[in-house]
Amino acid sequence: MSEDRGVPLEPLASRDDWWQTGVVYQIYPRSFADANGDGIGDLAGILSHLDHLGGDQGSLGIDAIWLSPIYPSPDFDFGYDVADYVGVDPKFGSLADFDRLVAGCHARGIKVILDLVLNHSSSKHPWFEASRASRDGPHADWYIWRDSPGRSILGRRRPPNNWRSFFGGSAWTWDDARGQFYMHTFLPEQPDLNWRNPAVREALLGVVRTWLDRGVDGFRLDVFNAFFKAEGLPSNPRRLGGRGAWSWQYHVNDRNQPELSELLGELRSIVDEKPGRMTVGELFDGSLRDAAGLIRPRHLVFDFTLISVPWSAAAFAGAIEARGAAFGPERWPANVLSNHDQPRHASRFEPPASPSGSAEGDARAKVAAVLLLTLRGTPFLYYGEEIALRNLSIPNSEAFDPPARRASFLFPWWNRDQARGPMPWTSGPGAGFSAGRPWLPLTPDAALRNAERQAADPASVLSVYRRMLALRRATPALQVGSQHLVATGDAEVLAFIRRAGDSAALILLNFASRPASIALAKDGSREPWRVALSTGDRAPGDVLGEDVALAPLEGLVATRA
Repeated sequence: MSEDRGVPLEPLASRDDWWQTGVVYQIYPRSFADANGDGIGDLAGILSHLDHLGGDQGSLGIDAIWLSPIYPSPDFDFGYDVADYVGVDPKFGSLADFDRLVAGCHARGIKVILDLVLNHSSSKHPWFEASRASRDGPHADWYIWRDSPGRSILGRRRPPNNWRSFFGGSAWTWDDARGQFYMHTFLPEQPDLNWRNPAVREALLGVVRTWLDRGVDGFRLDVFNAFFKAEGLPSNPRRLGGRGAWSWQYHVNDRNQPELSELLGELRSIVDEKPGRMTVGELFDGSLRDAAGLIRPRHLVFDFTLISVPWSAAAFAGAIEARGAAFGPERWPANVLSNHDQPRHASRFEPPASPSGSAEGDARAKVAAVLLLTLRGTPFLYYGEEIALRNLSIPNSEAFDPPARRASFLFPWWNRDQARGPMPWTSGPGAGFSAGRPWLPLTPDAALRNAERQAADPASVLSVYRRMLALRRATPALQVGSQHLVATGDAEVLAFIRRAGDSAALILLNFASRPASIALAKDGSREPWRVALSTGDRAPGDVLGEDVALAPLEGLVATRA
């Protein structure tokens, strides 16, 4: 797709733009809190823990929650196969429960973001059932149907083109009822909707209006750059790839089509009818250049650059520079280290020789918290990261995650169940998550690693998140400031400065398990840098000299008023 760098953007200045100045907290509803004891998290469970999140002096202090899908679904892909776009799955509660959750969030100053899965529906959705029932009915062209071009020498029906499913196998499945192939980027139970059909477009934009009218403050758009496919559905060019057939093609015809730009404009015009609403799109299998071309005013893009960076100051510096070059000063990043599809960063950053849950791993998690909450852009936290929750260990043979069950050498897949473990709230039975048997097991250290225990410990990972969120809220430079990297002379120390008007913040992050000493370059200011937060023993208010001695794995934020 074209980079589209000429789209005019609005100034990034207003504190009313909560999507820019605030912090978003992702909740995977099945795993956050279970109020009715069936082992599956629900909306009432989320409502019962809002004081942990915001609106209270001792809360985490986030500004918005993002709910992974809560719609009725047969759960072939755990909610990302939607059977009703304007309802709530009974396992999570009801629309009345949702309204109570929105009201409870708004009373605490917390915004609510919904996950919209508009590239595909469930094969159990009434739209698809009607579409497969007739080639002439009103829903006939709501999905992407094509005839077979013939049969192979073995007598098998040939698919319409060479497209592959991201979850393995062909992107085409034959339907006997209709006598045609239908296209699916993911599971066969997730047929892709035909966004080129005006009726489909009207219906899906109607879904957006429905939830806005219900008080929702924003949307996360699942795999939004795959909405449109190339006209005529030509095959993708082949390429030499790695393991897995998905990498053996250049995906130029099954995503990143130019029509998406016009649709984003129309969608944003609808969202903008309600002041202060935002959207964020999940970039599916794209590049930084793709992400830059899709950012709009009040529309962020998850580019996921940071989610795969190893524990290395140099690696993070390189990623920050690459994003800065792609986005420039006018485009606003969305920053994320963990989510429901990727390994938790507390596990990813665990020292290789250390057991899960090690003290050094927790020290790294504190440094990562300082990094995420000080980088230019909007931070998105993933539930549990505030206590450095680790991955579960679940073999593929026992996975709920559908692609994990078919993983092989030529289809490598990380079992996503492992990042979706229940949130441990207390040291009591069921870790306070559920009075029943949790749908996934608790982490082995749940009795020691839980929100209640860490809330009482001023040296905990949770304490660092709370203090860091409070500092970010009070420091304009950390919310909307410019950013530039600072040379440190030590390959294991990452340093950068944020500035906004008279507000400035210096961030020093020691990635090494050894002390580090760096010399601060003089910048002509008469005001000294004063410690605002340290993950070590440094006292707030201490003045930094020209030479700064950092403790092993210390994260430090110093400010100037």
